[in-house]
Amino acid sequence: MDLPYIASRTALSDACRLIDVHGDDAAFEAASLAEGARDRGNVVGFCHWRQIERVIVTLASAEPVGTVH
Repeated sequence: MDLPYIASRTALSDACRLIDVHGDDAAFEAASLAEGARDRGNVVGFCHWRQIERVIVTLASAEPVGTVH
């Protein structure tokens, strides 16, 4: 798995907020928000929520990601 890219503190806050509100369904909610943004033609919003989806999946994983020292 590639390391997720987190563009800003806001992106991480959005991921944490979705996890707090939606629990195990947070990644599905982020995907839904991305799809809605895409349907409205909002490319920036689509990319933001897809990034959030990947961050949520990484945060929810019990496996280490990247180099382990």
